[in-house]
Amino acid sequence: MLSAKLRVALENLLPGEDEDETYLGTPTLRDAAVLIAFTDRPDPGVILTQRPQWLRSHAGQVAFPGGKIDPGDVDAVDAALREAEEEIGLNRRDVTIAGTCDAYRSGSGYHITPVLGVIPPDLPLDPNPDEVEDWFEVPLDILFDPGNYDRQQAYWQGHDRHYYDMMWQGRRIWGVTAGIIVNLARRLPAGWYR
Repeated sequence: MLSAKLRVALENLLPGEDEDETYLGTPTLRDAAVLIAFTDRPDPGVILTQRPQWLRSHAGQVAFPGGKIDPGDVDAVDAALREAEEEIGLNRRDVTIAGTCDAYRSGSGYHITPVLGVIPPDLPLDPNPDEVEDWFEVPLDILFDPGNYDRQQAYWQGHDRHYYDMMWQGRRIWGVTAGIIVNLARRLPAGWYR
């Protein structure tokens, strides 16, 4: 049985019936999916990963488990579950899918579908060292509080770019990951986590 806090969050994060939940085959953006894995506990959290420092792309960044949608994937949900299994050893049988929500279009050329899933607390996850340096859980009421994020600006590839940034227990959550989080947080009613 879901905790009251997690139930309220999921009810507000999922799109309504009149909103488009799937959007694949974008002509100019590459399709990707991430798994937002909520832990089912009285004070739920969300699983995030820390990418290795030696990677060529997004080295050291905090991310949701996920990646590009491959031709063999049935849909965004299948891709997110596959990636979570590859990256942190999260067995798809342990994930109860709640649905998908608003896509996020990144400046790096991806159309990212967030997939919302619920997992049992304290699963023994096993990160793949080729893709993930570490994983951690951030409490939902901290992660989805827009007041915890600062809006930043940087000049990148000839343009001024805006992004969100948050520090939590020595880890920097920013860029696409923070953008997805802030987009989801906007759907939640004020004070939902109290």
